[in-house]
Amino acid sequence: MKRIVHHISKWLSRLIAALLLLLLLAGNYYCFRGYQMYRDAVEEKSLEERVEEIRNMENFTVYSDLPEFYRKAVLSVEDHRFESHRGIDLLAIARAAWTDIRTLSFREGGSTITQQLAKNMLFTQEKRMERKAAEIFAALELEKRYTKEEIFELYVNSIYFGSGYYGIYQAAMGYFGKTPPELKEYECVLLAGVPGAPSVYSPDVSRELATKRVAQVLDSMVEHKLLTRARADEIVSPAP
Repeated sequence: MKRIVHHISKWLSRLIAALLLLLLLAGNYYCFRGYQMYRDAVEEKSLEERVEEIRNMENFTVYSDLPEFYRKAVLSVEDHRFESHRGIDLLAIARAAWTDIRTLSFREGGSTITQQLAKNMLFTQEKRMERKAAEIFAALELEKRYTKEEIFELYVNSIYFGSGYYGIYQAAMGYFGKTPPELKEYECVLLAGVPGAPSVYSPDVSRELATKRVAQVLDSMVEHKLLTRARADEIVSPAP
């Protein structure tokens, strides 16, 4: 019996070692491919040029014109460690990887706001390992060249909000007929939640799902101590 257990233990040790080696080789391969993808993208058009394209958009909204409540809502639901990380969030990546392994899918990405900006500026939305690696290289470079405020305003001015609206200004005007500084708390929360799945959470698609998404964002704000539970309950049921 001891002999059998010894052989099984030895076989498992070799299998684990082989799997670790395979993961290491795969990681190196995708890092190399990702770096090449990043270099190809910036050679076609530099980061600076892509940033200026966003800034030159009509009605570009600067950071100081974004309501503080909106900024907090976005960070809570998209990237609550945004102020402390340097472009990538290792804890979020590890959690997402574990979820992907458990569900045998590639649904979770663990992407920071900086990574999402990099993806939108440089790459397609296709979920490929090398694109994920390329996104990380781009995010690290963005964090070197731009402040957190600049990255945040570039992000919210370029993301899709559903119903044909790109950027926070179009979304605020399209859904509420207001400029971003005029948004009320409930409206800020709704717009913070829509980009997570614009085809689902747009109030033009489903008012019910949009309301549920508002509740999710408020729950996240409470969880990260940006809001009290009592205040969240008041916001989720605004007066008509």
